[in-house]
Amino acid sequence: MTATPSANAGGSAGGLGNARIGVVTFPGTLDDRDTQRAIRLAGAEAVELWHRDKDLKQVDAVVLPGGFSYGDYLRAGAISRFSPVMEMIIEGARQGLPVLGICNGFQVLTETHLLPGAMLRNNHLHFICRDQRLRVENAETAWTNTYEAGQEISVPLKNIDGRYVADERTLDELEAEGRVAFRYLGMNPNGSLRDIAGITNAAGNVVGLMPHPEHAVEPLIGTGRTDGLGFFTSVLKQLVSA
Repeated sequence: MTATPSANAGGSAGGLGNARIGVVTFPGTLDDRDTQRAIRLAGAEAVELWHRDKDLKQVDAVVLPGGFSYGDYLRAGAISRFSPVMEMIIEGARQGLPVLGICNGFQVLTETHLLPGAMLRNNHLHFICRDQRLRVENAETAWTNTYEAGQEISVPLKNIDGRYVADERTLDELEAEGRVAFRYLGMNPNGSLRDIAGITNAAGNVVGLMPHPEHAVEPLIGTGRTDGLGFFTSVLKQLVSA
């Protein structure tokens, strides 16, 4: 289910140190610096992308980080979907560019229809911030290939619009095609249908999830574990093997 990045994505990943991973900043983005740090810890170059950029600066992959883009006005991720940089990301993703959406980034991916479904207000109507246990359901995507299917990890979760919903037909398709990437373990924190915490597209190059792996990459901060680092080492492994 993994995908090969398009030559239009940059194609510079001849080794870990040469991989360039773009991190998009929208007005209201909060976790772009944390994501850049996670990328550097994994061994790649973090490239800043501004929401008004009209090119992707020859990056090999893109992360849409968490936050409250455009203040979550209208609907979380709905305005960001029309930012100039997203036109290039949508085109790149359809050609195989690895794209990861974290929290607000996941919301943006559903708004662009790169991933199916939608994100609604948590069923308890409160903001939640906690360490969250997840089960890796799909370890074959560009962003999960250093994990094992069934592996349990713990990463922080913080959101108010984190309830994943889709119609029954879409949910059945996601299950049947192995496109549920992560599932919540223990208490469902926001009412997401079928305990879905993250999904992937059919090609495996686009992944979105609500929890924040970039906050679990160093033992002294976040959860005190490094369970989230695998997202970023996975995409490097994918790039150098392509």
